[in-house]
Amino acid sequence: MILRLSNRACVPFGSVRFKSTLSTFFDETGKAGIVLKSASTDIFENLALEDWIHDHVDLQNRSVLLLWRNSPVVVIGRHQNPWQECNLPLTRRLGIPLARRRSGGGTVFHDFGNLNMTFFTSKKKYDRHRNLRVVTSALKALRPDLDVAATDRFDILLNSRYKISGTAAKLGRSSAYHHCTLLCSVDRSLLSSVLKSNASEVIKSNATPSVPSPVKNLLDVDPTLDSDSIVDAIASQYSREFGFDGPGVTVDPSQEALMPGIRNMARDLQTWEWIYGRTPKFSVCALLAVDDVTVKLDMDIKNGVVEQCAVGVPEDWLPPEMVNEFTSTLNGSRYCPTETAALVAAFVRTVSVTGDVAERIHRLCAGVVSVM
Repeated sequence: MILRLSNRACVPFGSVRFKSTLSTFFDETGKAGIVLKSASTDIFENLALEDWIHDHVDLQNRSVLLLWRNSPVVVIGRHQNPWQECNLPLTRRLGIPLARRRSGGGTVFHDFGNLNMTFFTSKKKYDRHRNLRVVTSALKALRPDLDVAATDRFDILLNSRYKISGTAAKLGRSSAYHHCTLLCSVDRSLLSSVLKSNASEVIKSNATPSVPSPVKNLLDVDPTLDSDSIVDAIASQYSREFGFDGPGVTVDPSQEALMPGIRNMARDLQTWEWIYGRTPKFSVCALLAVDDVTVKLDMDIKNGVVEQCAVGVPEDWLPPEMVNEFTSTLNGSRYCPTETAALVAAFVRTVSVTGDVAERIHRLCAGVVSVM
């Protein structure tokens, strides 16, 4: 498929018949620079594509720009705590997946109104200022009256106030990539809802926190803009900035033959161990109202697993030995509402409790699950 571009320096995108792999394609053509566009809107395939290019393409004398979009998803940084960063119950209800990328930075919400750009270079030539200049120059070429500028934090602000782009990066031994977002027409109401944690106040953690900022879409200030023209402008500006000509190439990251090993890379990014288990150690301290009593909950979580759990309740509400068995059941389990509910249900059956005690244990479990 060819995208029709403006009559400035153009970078049409088309499918290429690859003789072997994507890395061989670069070697055979000797291209010093290229613009790639992902055919996928799956976050895990696109994150895997980023890392496959970083790991397998020789970037020492080559610059690559990857443009990509995703269906609705919340993406956290490599060193972040998802329970602090987003409303997990809401994302589950809405069927919005959670992903953890391999770069640092803060949490973002993606949908089809968000454009993602990944700039690949050698580590020596890594330059976020230059990359962001490509984006701001492209936008100003489209609309000279747009007030857009990069900040010292490597964000892009609209009208000196509204954040329309955030930055994150991964630096390898010899190669690097810098990726950023661009808010074109994102569902801002949904963005605000899913990025508001319902548990952050009870969590103590050294994980990297996101920095909240007011945001706005480009199309909010100029409805005549459209995402395709923005894509075209950025691709063309990138080609001019890095001094190369030629068509852009559309790649499909689901093609294992094109990028050997990429399916396993995408699968690894979807595992519980990566998304939740890579969370830096944290603790939970909460007061829960269960029936007419106050329950004190203390947990230490390491690698997404309950390392230690303590529950304080009045002895006349639940016998101490039952509380000890309850906490022992949770120790060593995943900090996960589904697993916790299943474990407690099995625990109640095993100890053969009935009546008020069984009901209180289930309500206690519901209180613990609500924190998760």
